[in-house]
Amino acid sequence: MSDFPQVPVSDLADDAVILDIREQDEWDRGHAPGAVHIPMSELPARVDELAPFLDRDEPLVITCRSGGRVTRVMPWLEQQGYEVANLDGGMRAWHGAGKAMETADGSEAQVP
Repeated sequence: MSDFPQVPVSDLADDAVILDIREQDEWDRGHAPGAVHIPMSELPARVDELAPFLDRDEPLVITCRSGGRVTRVMPWLEQQGYEVANLDGGMRAWHGAGKAMETADGSEAQVP
């Protein structure tokens, strides 16, 4: 993963657009307000939904719980033409930093 940029949570606004590739139940328990949710398993079928991010000047920041899944999807997304970066520490770091989060039912956000 060293080939890909690491973006510290502190470098992103609370409403930053990031790609969250966690599963639905993880997303429902807590996600960044500006995140786009496409679970890793659905990414190949739904990659066209990322087209608006293709021509941006900055990389598309990708997150999962702690970084493991991101390392598997970044090379594939790069092959599709996307400039990508990893949210350093994933959603655990986001939550730990006290960044804004939303949940499906309005409960307190959790990143187990």
